[in-house]
Parts: sequence; structure tokens; C-alpha cells
Amino acid sequence: MSAEVLTATMEKLLKLHKSLYELAVKKTDIIKNGDMDALNQMLKDEQAHIAAIGRLENEREKAANSIAPMLVSPTVSDCLNILTQPDRLKLEAITKELAELVYELKEQNFLNQQLVHHSLQFVNVSMSLLRPQPETMNYGPPAKKTSEKINPGIFNSKV
Repeated sequence: MSAEVLTATMEKLLKLHKSLYELAVKKTDIIKNGDMDALNQMLKDEQAHIAAIGRLENEREKAANSIAPMLVSPTVSDCLNILTQPDRLKLEAITKELAELVYELKEQNFLNQQLVHHSLQFVNVSMSLLRPQPETMNYGPPAKKTSEKINPGIFNSKV
């Protein structure tokens, strides 16, 4: 019974991770297009997926504890050593697929992180071109203010 619960929980985890990976791939296109509204919505969707994964992870821990109560925090690998052959083979396949998917998800998120970083660098360069540069801090006589000599204004003029 516990092996079936653990297998079902792992299948749900795999399904949620696949959906999260698809969101990460879509996020790459959104970042490339610079669509901020879609990116905000994508982040909300990802947060919902992560919360669901957290709940399933708690279920997985309970199922693993029921399979291996003698261990403090049993992992899926610990449970694989205890389970019978048919349950073990199915759980091994799910675990392997989930591990590969998590690796791909990590790579996709790294790509998205790099794209966001480059976008921010581009924005910073653009902003530095638009705003005036501060005066250079060099030793020497102070720079003369040219604005007062060219146009003294109405109140500063001599009568």
C-alpha cells in the first residue's frame, strides 16, 4: 500500500516538474520578447507550481516514512532498497526520469537567468547613456561654472 502511495506521489511530482519545465521554456521566449506583463504572469504560475511541488514533497516524505519507519529521513533510494522487485522497477524508472527532468529544468533556468542578466546590463548601459555623467574628480583648479557667466538670469543681473 505504501509503495503505491509513494509511486503515485512520485508520478504527480514528475507531472508537475514537466509542467514547470514547459513554463521555463516559454519564459525564455517571453524574456527574449521583453514582455513584462507576460513575465509577471509566468512568475505567478511558477510560484503556484512550486507550492504544489512542496505539498507533494511532504506527501512523499510521509509515504517514505511509512515504508522505512526505522530510518530518520528516508529517501526514495532508501525505499528502493526495501521494496519488492515490481514496485522497485517502477519507482526507479520514475526517479530516473525525474532526476533527468530536474537537471534539464536547472539548465533552462540558468539560461533564463543569463538572459535576464544580459537584459539588465543592456538597460543599465542605455540609462548611463541618457543621464549626464558626473564631473571627473581630478586634481587641479576647480572648474568654472559656465552657466552663470552666459546667462545670469533676471534677478542676478546688474542694474
